Amino acid sequence: MFRAEQNGISLVELILFIVIVGVAVIGVVGALGLSTRSSADPMVQKQALAIAEAFMEEVQLQPFTYCDPDDPNAPGATGAADCTGGPGGNNDESKLPLGPEPGESRTAGSAAPFDNVSDYNGYDSNAVGGIRDVTGAVIAGLTAYRARVALSQQALGAIPASDALLIQVRVDGPPGTDIFVVLDGYRVRYAPNTLP
Repeated sequence: MFRAEQNGISLVELILFIVIVGVAVIGVVGALGLSTRSSADPMVQKQALAIAEAFMEEVQLQPFTYCDPDDPNAPGATGAADCTGGPGGNNDESKLPLGPEPGESRTAGSAAPFDNVSDYNGYDSNAVGGIRDVTGAVIAGLTAYRARVALSQQALGAIPASDALLIQVRVDGPPGTDIFVVLDGYRVRYAPNTLP
């Protein structure tokens, strides 16, 4: 008997080949789609971190005096009792809740800009029209980000809570990114009479 040689592939081999290649293509396309979706996230994350670091630095560089720097008694005050209005008055920088004195703001052209660490408590960039630079001018291109600052008195070892602040800066990325950065830092009252 004479057998003829077969050339080519069978239908079963062809179907298996299509299934294997199809699974491989789906895996590659899925990996490419994932990398494409998350490729913008590192940039948003870095921008949010840069904004948070800038706010943290700005807050930490502010004076932490007993009295508001605008108070004429601030240069020689030895405590809140020496401030105009005394303890708990408008010029007492340790008065709770912490926050700016009446009329102070962090907007461009403000007649009374923030001048003490405690002024930043409760700051929210959404309430003032977006991310602003240190002069108070809105920074174009960062309007979709949101920065918030919270301060709380917190003892640090032998330093009492009234002389130490925990600073928390949170920056949220543009809506829909689910990206946020939170930085914690501290500021202690080591030079209570140093004015800007």
